[in-house]
Amino acid sequence: MYRSGVKPDLILFADTGGERPETYEAVALVSEWCVGHGLPSVIIVKKTYKGGPESLESNCLRMKMLPSIAYGYKSCSLKFKAEPQNKFCNSWQPAIDCWKSGSKCLKAIGYDASEERRAHIKDDEKYQYWYPLIECLLDRDDCVEICKSEGLPTAKSSCFFCPSMKKHEILALKREHPDLAARAIAMEENAELTSIKGLGRNYAWKDFLKSDDDQMRLFSDAGAPEIPCGCYDG
Repeated sequence: MYRSGVKPDLILFADTGGERPETYEAVALVSEWCVGHGLPSVIIVKKTYKGGPESLESNCLRMKMLPSIAYGYKSCSLKFKAEPQNKFCNSWQPAIDCWKSGSKCLKAIGYDASEERRAHIKDDEKYQYWYPLIECLLDRDDCVEICKSEGLPTAKSSCFFCPSMKKHEILALKREHPDLAARAIAMEENAELTSIKGLGRNYAWKDFLKSDDDQMRLFSDAGAPEIPCGCYDG
């Protein structure tokens, strides 16, 4: 948008409360970059419960469940991403003025060119939806290169307990953020499960990470007696 001379009126980041530290750092850096280039700062919005903010993690703990995507649904994205943004806009005066005039707000959604299948939201009485990355044929790699060229971070955004994480990402979480991995397992243990086994749907993260720990101990030579390998001339 900046390179095309388009200045958005509002930039929102819906915080589920479960992002990795590097994502929050990225949001702050992007907001600073926006202000430095004459764009609005990034406004952070959150879901509320009983008058206060509620994270997806605390919601799952309170309800003794896992994120809905673990069960094959996507309501967590709607409740913790879409709804907080819509709620903010409903009380944002420029949007109110736009609607009173009989017009619609133009809402840009960042699906990239490889995600065209997701760009199916129909215009409603309040919003006209726009997919600028798809329109410009920019895929994820293109977006990464644009961010790098501006000195911006390219951290992947997702909850640290997301059931869609691949096994190598779960292992990376345990390695890089053991405290977050422990919180994810605590959520899994707190959930009352019948149709699935855990955050991995057909397997529990706890069992998977324990198996990895057991394998590491199996191949560790810690405490083993030193035995000359014999691969040198004496």
